[in-house]
Amino acid sequence: MRAHPPAFRDRVDAGRQLAQMLRAYAQHPQGIVLGLPRGGVVVAAEVARALRLPLDVLVVRKLGVPEQPELAMGAIGGDKVQLWRALIEELGITEAEIAQVIARESQELKRREHLYRRDQPPLNLAGKTVIVVDDGVATGATMRVALQVVRQHRPARVVAAAPVMSPESAKLLAKDADEVVSVIASHEGRSVGAWYEDFAQVDDDTVVALLAQFRSPALGSTV
Repeated sequence: MRAHPPAFRDRVDAGRQLAQMLRAYAQHPQGIVLGLPRGGVVVAAEVARALRLPLDVLVVRKLGVPEQPELAMGAIGGDKVQLWRALIEELGITEAEIAQVIARESQELKRREHLYRRDQPPLNLAGKTVIVVDDGVATGATMRVALQVVRQHRPARVVAAAPVMSPESAKLLAKDADEVVSVIASHEGRSVGAWYEDFAQVDDDTVVALLAQFRSPALGSTV
């Protein structure tokens, strides 16, 4: 079967395409865009810029399988933990190993919260329309935890958005989101990165710089 070319040049291009799918929320008086670090913040910044909405960060962490950290067995954010029990049982991962991964990722989550926020409080999500953005959704574990964290703040509406996600992930996210939006609903089993020409890692400095832009009074983006 012939492989399709990448759909996005990079995360900036992906964010602009995703913003077109979300244009109904442009200049929404109660709208907020939340990016999942690191790559999701780059996509979210373009969405927020196009829709003229405030941007903030929501720190969540993938829980990687011991010895295979790129393979997700769940995710953590705030006090929410999502675990893929079927995979954990299949791989014979012990509760002690799970606890060790959770402890390590909790420390990293706190480090990033401090780094990205500095002295800035998070935006108030109560009664708001919150668009949660990542650069792609594979298993859905990380995004689902993010949605559950957002729900704790009593928003009026929650939208899960990513340039690419599988139909299975979209169905899963619909349990926690009022709306699920993507540019591509992939049936091809490709990795998220395969949909991008440039899917280079995003560093912390880039995330901090993007957030600083939207916190500038000159943009009128703060709430």
